[in-house]
Amino acid sequence: MALPTLNRVLFLSALLVLGGCSSSNNRASYTNARAVTPIPATTLAAMDHIGSNRDAPILIRAYKKESEIEIWKLTSSGKYALMKSYPVCRWSGQLGPKTREGDRQVPEGFYTVTPNQMNPNSALWLAFNVGYPNAMERSLGRSGGDIMVHGTCSSRGCFAMTNEQIEEIYAVMREAFQGGQKSIQFQSYPFHMTAENLVKFRNDENMPFWKNLKEGSDRFEVTKTEPAVGYCGAHYTFGSTEAPGCGQTAASDPAAAEIAAKAAADNAKMSSLIAAGATTTRISYSDGDQNPFFRTPEKQKLLEKWAAAGELSRPDALSAVEETEFDHQGNPVPRQPAPVTATAYAATPAPTTAAAQDDGFFQKWFSTAPNQPTADPVLIGTPANVPLPPRRG
Repeated sequence: MALPTLNRVLFLSALLVLGGCSSSNNRASYTNARAVTPIPATTLAAMDHIGSNRDAPILIRAYKKESEIEIWKLTSSGKYALMKSYPVCRWSGQLGPKTREGDRQVPEGFYTVTPNQMNPNSALWLAFNVGYPNAMERSLGRSGGDIMVHGTCSSRGCFAMTNEQIEEIYAVMREAFQGGQKSIQFQSYPFHMTAENLVKFRNDENMPFWKNLKEGSDRFEVTKTEPAVGYCGAHYTFGSTEAPGCGQTAASDPAAAEIAAKAAADNAKMSSLIAAGATTTRISYSDGDQNPFFRTPEKQKLLEKWAAAGELSRPDALSAVEETEFDHQGNPVPRQPAPVTATAYAATPAPTTAAAQDDGFFQKWFSTAPNQPTADPVLIGTPANVPLPPRRG
C-alpha cells in the first residue's frame, strides 16, 4: 500500500540529505533534482505488465561477465518477476570475489541495501552502497568498502552506469522504500549461474565459491521469493524465512524438494556437456569490462568523448579482454580471428599509466571542499529502456 502523500514528501526530504559514500568530500550539503527524478512511463508500464506497481518491493541481481543489472519486482502473486535489465557501462577487476581494499574487485555475494545507503549527492551523479563487506566477509577479515552502483562510466570496484540509467534505478529504489520496503537484497554474481557457465568455468579456482552462490541463485529461481541468507565460515547458507548458521538445523522448507530437483537437473546437464567434450574457458581482464550494448559505433563516439575528458576509467582495458578456450586435455583451442574493426577509443590519447588516468578522474571529483557544489560531468547517458543485445556466450 502506498504511503500517504505527506509521508511520501517527508521521506523524500529525508532521503535527499542522506549520503552513502564516504570518499573524501563527496558528501555535499546541497541537494539536487536528479534524486527525485520520476520513474519513466515506460518503466511504470513494465511494472504494470508483470502485475506490480511503483510501491512494491524490489530485488536486484547483478552479473559481471554479462555486464547486466536486473531489477525484479514483487507482483500481486506474491512472487518476484523480472521488471527490467540494464546494461552495465563499466565494472572493474576480474571474475571472483572482493577480498581487500584496493583490489579493484566488484564484490560477489549477497548484500543488503537500506535507505541510508542511498547517496543523492554523489559526485558520480547518484549512487547507492551495495553493503560490502557483508557479515560473512567481515568475519573473514575482508577489507574495503564504499562499493557502489553509481552514474558516470568509471569504476574502481563498482558497477558504473550511465547517468540516465542510475537516475531510473535510483527512482525505482526510492519508490520501493517509500512504499514501505525496509531493505533491498542485492545479489552479485560472476555470471548467470547456468549449467553451461559452470561447465565453461569449471577449472577456475573460484568454482567452489561460485557453486555456493548458485545455491542462493537456485533458491530464488525456483521460489521467486527473496532467500534468507546466513553463513557458516566461508560458506553462505540459505532458507525460506531463516538461514541456518553453524551447528544449526535448517527449518522445514517447503521448497527444498523442488530446489534439490533443479540442482540435480543442472548437475546432470553439466555431466552431459562434459561427456560431449565441452571446453573450458579462461577470461583474462586487464581491468573489467562493459556490456556489448556500448560497442556500437554510435556509443563508441560517446565513450570516446568521456575517455578524452577522463570520465571513462581505463578505456585501454576494454580492448584487452582475452577469452581462451581449452579442450579436455588442457590445450588451447584455436579460434578464428575476429574481423578487424576500428578501436573504440583510437582517438583518445593513451594515458601515461592506466592508474594515473583513473586516479586523476577520482581526484577531480573527490577533491572539492565541503559545502561547495561540484559541477557534475556533462554526460548524455544511455536510455535504460533500449533492449539489450544477445548475451555473449
